Amino acid sequence: MNKIQASNPFFEIYSTPHGTVPFNLIKTEHYAPAIHEGIRRQNGEIDAIINNPDAPTFENTIVPYEKSGELLHRVNTVFGNLLSAETDDELQELAREIMPLMSEHENNISLNEKLFARIKTVYELADKAKLTPEQSKLLEDIYTGFVRNGANLQGDAKEQYRNLCKELSLLTLQFSENTLKETNDYRLVLTEKSQLSGLPESAIDAAAETAQEKGVEGWVFTLHAPSYSPFMTYADNRDLRRELYMAYNTKCTHDNACNNLEIVKKIANIHMEIARLLGYDNFAEYNLKERMAQNSDTVYKLLNQLLEAYTSTAQKEYDEVQALARSEEGADFILMPWDWSYYSQKLKDRKFSINDEMLRPYFELSKVKEGVFGLASKLYGITFKKNADIPVYHKDVEAYEVFDKDGTYLAVLYTDFHPRAGKRSGAWMTSYKGQWIDEASGENSRPHVSIVMNFTKPTQNTPALLTFNEVETFLHEFGHSLHEIFADSTYESLSGTNVYWDFVELPSQFMENFATQKEFLHTFARHYQTGELISDELVQRIVDSSNFNVAYACLRQVSFGLLDMAWYTRNAPFEGDVKAYEKQAWKKAQILPVVEETCMSTQFSHIFAGGYSAGYYSYKWAEVLDADAFSLFKQRGIFNPEVAGSFRKNILSKGGTEHPMTLYKRFRGQEPTIDALLIRNGIKK
Repeated sequence: MNKIQASNPFFEIYSTPHGTVPFNLIKTEHYAPAIHEGIRRQNGEIDAIINNPDAPTFENTIVPYEKSGELLHRVNTVFGNLLSAETDDELQELAREIMPLMSEHENNISLNEKLFARIKTVYELADKAKLTPEQSKLLEDIYTGFVRNGANLQGDAKEQYRNLCKELSLLTLQFSENTLKETNDYRLVLTEKSQLSGLPESAIDAAAETAQEKGVEGWVFTLHAPSYSPFMTYADNRDLRRELYMAYNTKCTHDNACNNLEIVKKIANIHMEIARLLGYDNFAEYNLKERMAQNSDTVYKLLNQLLEAYTSTAQKEYDEVQALARSEEGADFILMPWDWSYYSQKLKDRKFSINDEMLRPYFELSKVKEGVFGLASKLYGITFKKNADIPVYHKDVEAYEVFDKDGTYLAVLYTDFHPRAGKRSGAWMTSYKGQWIDEASGENSRPHVSIVMNFTKPTQNTPALLTFNEVETFLHEFGHSLHEIFADSTYESLSGTNVYWDFVELPSQFMENFATQKEFLHTFARHYQTGELISDELVQRIVDSSNFNVAYACLRQVSFGLLDMAWYTRNAPFEGDVKAYEKQAWKKAQILPVVEETCMSTQFSHIFAGGYSAGYYSYKWAEVLDADAFSLFKQRGIFNPEVAGSFRKNILSKGGTEHPMTLYKRFRGQEPTIDALLIRNGIKK
């Protein structure tokens, strides 16, 4: 063991800047020994708590439990993050071995009767008046977490819970592997130039380079967003648009090893079984107990409010796009889902004389990055300095040191922008190290944060030029990173984004608001060739078009929320047709014609493998909050340092130390309503 540990970087104190992960030294064979040793060490730490002869107290039970498992957490964080950002067959094979092991270990802790007895004693007997609010919250969270993870189960129920958790961990892993493989395996190969009609040069150049990478003639389009989206928006060939659309929207439904239809059923049913085992009617009621919404009735109330507010406008939006399509294609033309982006863009261009290709030259990635970092500097006074000495896990990744306005070190930020075979689709923020304060020394241990995206890649002819939506996505994930960067909690489990799930999207969605603000765009948006600043007229067109088809977009998000709730409000096992169930679940929010073969559930990683089970509504929940919050900035100035300081202090720094509504009202001075969102979207005056 000593020999193994001597050659394994996980067993050493990292000698890198700020103790960052030495990615350059880590190999796949290092994970398993470090995880096994991490489990052994945490078991010893738990035994020390249990065997303490002194009466249980906050200091001798809760604090050491909070600090236990440091090695295991450190290794698993790297392993789990790279499974999403830079995976391969070897890593995925190891995950199939590690996931059940970790599930078993976690259950061994949460179902440990002696440990729970000590925690329960502290919870019931602690003099709350002598605890700080943060200590009280930590105690509450740990006690509640044990209860919610089966600590009160008896006899056979405990074993049943163990087995369900183990099976769920393997199923979610398989779900993710299948969606990644189906996405990576598909390619639309075009060999005739006429098939590229309508596509912008940027999309054609990227497709040519993809073909070159894959060793085929012609042009290759994939299901990755930077390839898929331009094709669906600009390609004149309707048959090819349909082909690509069907490939994307039938992922993991085919008769092959990547089929997720049965896995969807099993995941939904296991969630339901776990919830009922713990005394809840369904998984939504279990999950929402620790959310701002608290129950499914509140979630449905929000979703139905949005349905009522947006449906008639969404129908008018569809009719307008349909009318344009019929003016070009004939009176009998039926606008199908593979036509929506294409004709919507035509209508948008006619109304506002604006499209992604017109804006791309002003959104060169390095300049956008300067603009986004500069926005944080304007709002909060922080600065970013690239540090090439910090190891990274892929050549595309860059590492930055973040400094506060007084020059003190705040965090490390990794940026990872472009798609590749080992990276799952979408965009996300994650951490390689959380923030906490050492109570003995007072040292504030700062976080290491990563934002991961799948943006348009540079070509031989042009640098990476982003779409406006990609700029918004950058701002969104950067908002999540600020939530971590500014974290200032004593305990890591209450730090940063460790907040109620339906509060976590507030900082991210709040940041998106700046994308349509002239004062922000004028700080960085210059033509990559001429250096010309984006004009006031073009910015106004961005603003004028910002609510184009907004009702349709809202209903699309609502439909995902309805689908999520349909899967997780079930209190009986599901054995039916997944596709049919899905179409019934979100029927009220559908505007476009239904295509029977398609299925969202089989690739809906958010709710089946990403932690958003019975939680997808939180995007709309947070949108109400972010519209209300940004309205204060609009009133007092979008760079107002006083308002920004209050947002940092109350929203970004506090983590889960208090109830989120308490924090929000302290910042805003009132509870939010849906009105600010409706006004922003032009639905209400």
